[in-house]
Amino acid sequence: MTETNRTPNRALVTGATGFTGWYVAKELQAQGVPVRALVRDPAAPAAQELAARGVELAQGDLRDRDSLHRAVEGTSHVYHIGALYREARFADSVYFDVNVTGTGHLFEAALQNGARVVHCSTVGVHGDVAGVADENAPLAPGDVYQESKVEGEKLFQAYLQKGMAGACFRPAGIYGPRDTRFLKLFRTIRERKFRMFGSGEILYHLTFVEDLARGIVLLGTHPAALGETFILTGARCTTLNELVALTAEAVKVPPPKGRLPIGPLLLAAAACEAVCRPFGIEPPLHRRRTDFFTKSRAFTSAKAERLVGYRPTVDLREGLGRTADWYFGQGLLR
Repeated sequence: MTETNRTPNRALVTGATGFTGWYVAKELQAQGVPVRALVRDPAAPAAQELAARGVELAQGDLRDRDSLHRAVEGTSHVYHIGALYREARFADSVYFDVNVTGTGHLFEAALQNGARVVHCSTVGVHGDVAGVADENAPLAPGDVYQESKVEGEKLFQAYLQKGMAGACFRPAGIYGPRDTRFLKLFRTIRERKFRMFGSGEILYHLTFVEDLARGIVLLGTHPAALGETFILTGARCTTLNELVALTAEAVKVPPPKGRLPIGPLLLAAAACEAVCRPFGIEPPLHRRRTDFFTKSRAFTSAKAERLVGYRPTVDLREGLGRTADWYFGQGLLR
């Protein structure tokens, strides 16, 4: 597959009302690219915020094939960030409806319209890794979300064979201002309620969202990205113990002390799921969240650095500090 360096003339971003997609839309606009966002409800506050920033809204849903064709028409690039993430209240089939079937509909629309695709997967497709993993590490998904992302990657490869142009990326541990997934960690540490389960010596890799967004947009324009899959990470990995200590520093409290065994937490998570899921209730604790204490995640983005010049610049201490400042500014931390 060959293609010259290609600047977008109009880019569609799925998931732009979410965390990472919002930053991708912002980065594209900063580079002078007109942005269209796929949104389920144009009247929703998050969609209206995009519209106020000059983003064109295209009403649609990944499960609505016709809406995707309308959204892609007239665009040169599709940044596919939207996905159903880890919410235990959903049946397994819903993950595949959105993350696989819906993704296939989007790829078909991109292929028919000649749009270049940048597809978001996850380092979670590698499961629990040993040491520092690269793109060649075995695929070992550990939950239904990760399984759906593996299937999405298979679709991506199939559409490349059909002639679609694009690149796939697997981000690691995305954080930064506007994120809410890591808010609970910051809040429990700030309120002195955090407890470490297990040794805390597992490896963890975070990626500051602004670094990631620049990398994602780069994959849409660099000719060497075509047909490739990349891991995009922050500058370095850390242990969970160090991450907790640096977060405590960011929220201006002493680092938590002591630790608890992991076994009872795993049992409690399984029990919460068993009680809540039949009623469609998001359990307060589920097994996927316990992965934070049990699964090692350390990766390298050397391939992206070598082929396309990806360079994360925000140090972990700086990024955690900026994230904490945003939480304080929004009144999410007291």
